[in-house]
Amino acid sequence: MEAMRRTIWGMLAVLFLPAVTACTVAVEDPDYVPPGPLPPMEQLEQAPLSDPQDFSSGEDVLSFITQDRTVACSLTAARGAHLNLPYRQNSFSDAENNKLATVPVAHCELAEYPKPVAGDITDDCAGTGLGYLGGAALLTPDIAKYGECRSGVTQMEATYGPNGSKTGPLAELPVLAEGQNLERNGLRCSAYNGGVACGNVSAGIGFFVSGQRYELISARPGSSPAGPSEPSKTP
Repeated sequence: MEAMRRTIWGMLAVLFLPAVTACTVAVEDPDYVPPGPLPPMEQLEQAPLSDPQDFSSGEDVLSFITQDRTVACSLTAARGAHLNLPYRQNSFSDAENNKLATVPVAHCELAEYPKPVAGDITDDCAGTGLGYLGGAALLTPDIAKYGECRSGVTQMEATYGPNGSKTGPLAELPVLAEGQNLERNGLRCSAYNGGVACGNVSAGIGFFVSGQRYELISARPGSSPAGPSEPSKTP
């Protein structure tokens, strides 16, 4: 009888042991630090490309808005200072501009935005030195810049700013989800890290914009990215 009991207990132990050893308990590492977002140019180089057909606005233009409706961008073309933007009145197609070279560009507008730092102001606004405001970024194959001469708000600010209408052409743009990447004529834009990065990856030139900060990446000697800035008030 005693031998039988030992046999039964031995069999139960054999059955029970694998169940115990198969269980694992995940213990959170208190020293683990999750990796931060990639630098903008690495994000543009590594993120997989999305199907451009889903973002085509016609006339060889790709347009999108971020999921949180803070940034809208187009991969499009410019003739001089005239941008081909489907959601803004422009003179790109005027006959008098046909003589100008057509250049691929990426253009972004923001609903809330930092002010440009003094070293990034690239225009004297018709000699007045006034009216150079943040809220827009432009990339050509050779240069990235932040800010523009204008009076009033950006169209994104009019649509999704504090007093925005939430209606109009920008409200109809397709969403580029976080981490997605688009390319047109050698320029790329990616929605990530709470904003948008656009760049000419082969030249190492680009920008990152969000409601809290912007960064200009330039291959030119002596240039430096702008640090975090406070969002501006509605002009």
